[in-house]
Amino acid sequence: MKIPMAMTIAMLAGGFGTAAQAAGNIQAGKAKSAACTACHGKQGISSNPDYPNIAGQTAPYLAKSLREFRSGLRKDPSTDMNRIAAGLSDADIADLSAYYASLRR
Repeated sequence: MKIPMAMTIAMLAGGFGTAAQAAGNIQAGKAKSAACTACHGKQGISSNPDYPNIAGQTAPYLAKSLREFRSGLRKDPSTDMNRIAAGLSDADIADLSAYYASLRR
């Protein structure tokens, strides 16, 4: 089966656009991280064993987790993550994910 050149270009362009959007801005993520620090610590390292360390996790993993909390696909027993993630835009998720991925574990 041959794929027309225009369709191939459209598929590639769509893929690159998604990757660029997912990159996120580290400084913007740092500015948006205030709500995260209460549970996950100032540098993404929690002092409470009930909350996971998120510093140094990969950006795709963090973004996927936040999108799942936002949609309700993933549930937090305390409901804090679902409530907080519900207010995040795609750009917020990309920025926060980039910021926490940039931190050392």
